[in-house]
Amino acid sequence: MARHRHFGNVRRLPSGRWQARYRGPDGRMRAAPQTFGRKAEAERYLTLIEAQINRGEWTDPERAKITLADYADRWITERAGLRPRTVELYRWLLRRHIRPWLGDVPLGKIDTPLVREWRSKLLADGVSVSATAKAYRFLRAVLMTATNEDHILPRNPCQVRGADRENAAERPVLTISEVLALAGAVPTRYRAMILLTTFASLRFGEVTALERVDVDLEAATVRVRRSFVEVRGEGLVAGPPKSQAGLRTVALPRAIADTMRQHLAEYVGPSSTALVFTGPRGAPISRGNFRKLTGWKDVLASVGLVGVRFHDLRHSGNTMAARSGVSTRDLMARMGHDSIRAAIIYQHATTEADAKIAAALNAELEVELVDDNRADDDDDGGTAGVLVPM
Repeated sequence: MARHRHFGNVRRLPSGRWQARYRGPDGRMRAAPQTFGRKAEAERYLTLIEAQINRGEWTDPERAKITLADYADRWITERAGLRPRTVELYRWLLRRHIRPWLGDVPLGKIDTPLVREWRSKLLADGVSVSATAKAYRFLRAVLMTATNEDHILPRNPCQVRGADRENAAERPVLTISEVLALAGAVPTRYRAMILLTTFASLRFGEVTALERVDVDLEAATVRVRRSFVEVRGEGLVAGPPKSQAGLRTVALPRAIADTMRQHLAEYVGPSSTALVFTGPRGAPISRGNFRKLTGWKDVLASVGLVGVRFHDLRHSGNTMAARSGVSTRDLMARMGHDSIRAAIIYQHATTEADAKIAAALNAELEVELVDDNRADDDDDGGTAGVLVPM
């Protein structure tokens, strides 16, 4: 015979043990996952469940049985707005660093000590701090959805202090002289690419996806409206920039206009949709191809910049732009920073401040070019700097 109380009910089973049942917030009846030897124990269980529901901490024990691997795989599939390269990264992290250790664990069994142990095992097995931090951030995002949106967990178990930090080494900041030297050392087909990436603070995928219509030399601006990403099995795929803030128009230092004009005339087709930067056969440029096409390693060695990565050009341009004295809001808008805060900043940034950045860069460039030309004159002729009008 059922014994009723204000919340839920308990009943004695034919075995003599007691069962507790209750109605969840969704209106469905549920039974405790275990039976109890005494009636008081079953009632205490109901009291605990009632308190959890009242505090908004209750989670569905049935839904918590799903394994982390299944839930994470579904999370990736159903997550709207993920870029192809991000999807590839998440699936790799799940396959390589999460599934072997936590994949078969039900969500309801994952707690902070288990997450801490998993992270320690990755590091002990030789996984880099950077890769471990990426895996941890991905796991935290998945479990945040399980906590805040699906209400499977009462709290996110990813509470390991410092686990999300990569502690990446400080990247080099090139001077304007070093950038010009690098631009002069690469094959002429890629000279403008070096300059534009640096002085417009563009990402590799953004600069390689530019079309003729995006470059306005009269206004001295470049418009960023799409980006290439490399997807395994598909190659280069064009899509939107990394975030809403990535959609932007960037003012250019006018000192690079002549180099850009010559590049458009020699290497870019007449169509408005012609890619600005391509390989010798007109194909889009991937990261791997760029290194081969430019002889990147040898070029760096020839100008004393061993170890510099292509992304360091954007990093250097950002640093130069910051020296112009504009506000953080305007600087973040120019960079198209990938964050919610940066997206909001982009909406309020002014074109006047962006032009101030370009003017400051232009002034520095002109000083360098004058010095270069004087040095050439002292040497009885020779070739002028890489940006001299041709």
